[in-house]
Amino acid sequence: MSVAIALFTRDLRVHDNPVLTAAARAADRVVPLFVVDEALVPDRCPPNRAYFLAAALAELDKELRGLGATLVVRRGAVADVVDAVIEETGATSVHLAEDVSRYSRQREQALRRNPDTVVHLHSGSVTATSAELVPSTGRDHFAVFTPYFRRWSEAHRRTPLSPPRSLSMPSIHSDPLPQPADLSSGRPSPQLRVGGESTGRALLRDWLDGPITGYAHDNDDLAADATSRLSPYIHFGCVSPTEVVRRVDTSTDGGLAFARQLAWRDFHHQVLAARPDAAWSDYRTRVTAGPDDEQAVTAWRDGRTGYPIVDAGMRQLRAEGWMPGRARLIAASFLAKSLHQDWRVGAAHFLRWLVDADLANNQLNWQWVAGTGTDTRPNRVLNPLRQADRYDPDGVYVRRWLPELAHLPGASIHRPWRATVDPAQYPAPLIDCVGS
Repeated sequence: MSVAIALFTRDLRVHDNPVLTAAARAADRVVPLFVVDEALVPDRCPPNRAYFLAAALAELDKELRGLGATLVVRRGAVADVVDAVIEETGATSVHLAEDVSRYSRQREQALRRNPDTVVHLHSGSVTATSAELVPSTGRDHFAVFTPYFRRWSEAHRRTPLSPPRSLSMPSIHSDPLPQPADLSSGRPSPQLRVGGESTGRALLRDWLDGPITGYAHDNDDLAADATSRLSPYIHFGCVSPTEVVRRVDTSTDGGLAFARQLAWRDFHHQVLAARPDAAWSDYRTRVTAGPDDEQAVTAWRDGRTGYPIVDAGMRQLRAEGWMPGRARLIAASFLAKSLHQDWRVGAAHFLRWLVDADLANNQLNWQWVAGTGTDTRPNRVLNPLRQADRYDPDGVYVRRWLPELAHLPGASIHRPWRATVDPAQYPAPLIDCVGS
């Protein structure tokens, strides 16, 4: 009987999974395989993502058991593990999702070295649209979002796939499902939320049933916490971005605004696919960072800059492993544009703490803010006080994360230096921002 390997990477789901569907159609038996790559764990796997990954794998295994299969877990180098499974089962094909990082490309190349099997790469799994969506000008990628979004909106997308009715597996040994301590040696954020496919699908259902209608108006309202919180589930592939886009009603303002955010994610993936060095090198060198200021960077990381709107976001990051998009922009602009520090310093900190830290999105959003990326207005600066007045006018968000300032009424919390706040309790501003 024929055997195919469904190699799970960033697609930890059975619903709308082109990899699993194709493997089930290609062979009589399927090996649902996840490899704990020893090159990445435990030292290089941030704890927040390790805890989320462990939960996602547990839920994936549960979903597979409902189809008559189990998740096969092995440790080692991905290509070596796959070769071993091929030797054990006689598998003749390997299926995995298309991805854009340098690591994923090296993994694909290593898998293709085995002459005894055929590697099938499936697009539209990690992103809603293939990274091969390119402009008609002949360039290898879109460098500006607006024309990309027009093409993205018009692009054909497949109908979401139902899970296989059932799966049959060959006899094969599996290591135990990894626990968080097996994946990372660090401690997670104390208020970290974790889950997998069933949790993510329930969250998506609740989001589409109502809150999305106000997204266009409320998504930047920091106090309202009016975002979907789906980003970790999309990052790990517990929820299919293609299915999400197909289920969103883009005829409504909220649906269109939400779809636009998913398009930004795909946009960054196609940029990184064409320019893999942009993960750590300037996409466009247009500005020069100032001298390193470790004291200022430490204050920024710890949420002690003296600007409450910045510090609230940074403390939420440490506490939850997550922060709203607007808070990310404010914090990033303050480090890169106000403190004139290298964007890579901030990007590395976000990669350490964000549970949804997607290499393409994280790095290229940082470059966009820093003025080295795709922003057509590279000199823009987000003044933290103006941002606070606009997106947290009553200080509710800041009060939630800076209890030492909770006694300050209303918007006065954004300018604590005007009140009699003890500098030992909350620091004076690192720098003077216009409009203070």
